Amino acid sequence: MTDRTDISEESDQMADEPTAEVSEEVPAAATTADGASQNAVMQTVGMDVFYGEFKAVENVSLGFPEHEITALIGPSGCGKSTVLRCLNRMNDLIPSARVDGKVLMHDKDIYESDVDPVEIRRRIGMVFQQPNPFSKSIYDNVAWGAKINGFKGKKSDMDDLVERALTQAALWGEVKDKLDESGYSLSGGQQQRLCIARAVAPEPEVLLMDEPCSALDPIATLRIEELMLDLKQAYSIIIVTHNMQQAARVSDRTAFFSVDVNASGQRTGRLVEYDETDRLFTSPAEQETEDYITGRFG
Repeated sequence: MTDRTDISEESDQMADEPTAEVSEEVPAAATTADGASQNAVMQTVGMDVFYGEFKAVENVSLGFPEHEITALIGPSGCGKSTVLRCLNRMNDLIPSARVDGKVLMHDKDIYESDVDPVEIRRRIGMVFQQPNPFSKSIYDNVAWGAKINGFKGKKSDMDDLVERALTQAALWGEVKDKLDESGYSLSGGQQQRLCIARAVAPEPEVLLMDEPCSALDPIATLRIEELMLDLKQAYSIIIVTHNMQQAARVSDRTAFFSVDVNASGQRTGRLVEYDETDRLFTSPAEQETEDYITGRFG
């Protein structure tokens, strides 16, 4: 199986796209009342995303606080996953993709020409919708993430790293006696936790999750949600989810996206509202947000 996170071989082929000159101040409408952008590990500022001439997402300004879970919600086609992939330059792998505006990590634009996209993906891990373990042992699945990022330690050091990552992913107790078995031998929920262990092995600062529970049963989903709440003590987590109940359960802040359709039928996503999750779900500022949350559309 080809893993979508395996980007090391393609990195030499990536071209840096020019970014627009925009203000680095995140608009007040994109921050919460307590100033989410003030302690943000990452921010988008006036970010537009294009595929060729098609504008997929328009003018997104968001601050993602440290050690919190931020949920991106909205109807299909509103650009949630597109925004997520821009945060670690995964869209670089699509030749027609272009990002205008800024994506800042600790005030550094990750799209500047002197930024190595491979290093960005080490610092910003990603977990995909479908569990995608490699056709390797459980041990090697976890070790791979560290190896491609230049791990130089001894075998005992790697053993410690694998144990630590699997423990963080709440999987060590279930697999410690079968590390040589294939990752495919695990259940769907265990495979997703294995992928989380692989993502945290290089010790990133941010963890992106693109609908990580959509292919899982309710019990496995609960395990992943409990795991996210534990992981935010060490990482900042940004999750795309279609499950509003999940967003309400696990996230500290929620960004609601909607979509505009032009006369040609092209759909452009836009940020409608961003706030603390409790406030957004109980007293949203925008009628469009309330309509989506209450099921009037979407």
